[in-house]
Amino acid sequence: MHLILWDLDGTLLRAGPVAAEIFDGAVAAVSGLDPSGHGVSMSGKTDPQIAAEILARQGVDEASARRLVPAILDELAGRLAASGDRVAAEGWLLPGVSSLLASLESCRGVAQSVLTGNIAANARLKTATLGVAGRLDWRLGAFGSDHADRRELVGVARRRAAGVLGAEPEVVWVVGDTPNDLACARAGGARCLLVPTGRFERERLEGLGADAVVDDLTTTDALTQLLGSTPQPAG
Repeated sequence: MHLILWDLDGTLLRAGPVAAEIFDGAVAAVSGLDPSGHGVSMSGKTDPQIAAEILARQGVDEASARRLVPAILDELAGRLAASGDRVAAEGWLLPGVSSLLASLESCRGVAQSVLTGNIAANARLKTATLGVAGRLDWRLGAFGSDHADRRELVGVARRRAAGVLGAEPEVVWVVGDTPNDLACARAGGARCLLVPTGRFERERLEGLGADAVVDDLTTTDALTQLLGSTPQPAG
């Protein structure tokens, strides 16, 4: 079994400006602080990590942040659920995504799920609103709501896959658009495909040592072969 774990924002989709806006709103509603202009980069991070970093920029101590973050994540889920119409109007799938997910879905011995910094509720909403949730096996994924450290998430997905499928997958791929996607893949013993469709240019990604870097996900046949085929032993 091959397990392909897709990052969401910058890899499969863009949710539009509402994603950053509701994060600031959730932090403000829970903490009473004004996080506007916090300067925290969200790319490649988990939602709890982002929340903690925003609070730190506001001078909140670590112990207080640990108490506030769960409430911020709950608030975040509620705010995105109330903004689904904006995701539908302002968000979009990135080039090639629909065709590639469909192609891999037809491959025997391949399962597809999500490895994302989004909390699970928001990952489901984004993918459902943009029409690809049905091609992903939600029993197998890993989310920011599982662990604040993205490097732990491949292990979470492996354990879930073993429980659902009866054995750990033989091959795991992480597909993402940031250096942190590669770091989490390597921490979990997974292969990694990177695409410069997020905030990092191809030149930056190519020097990191991923198994493959491609411009985008539009080469359906080649990427289906790369992600879905089992390498034959030498000799």
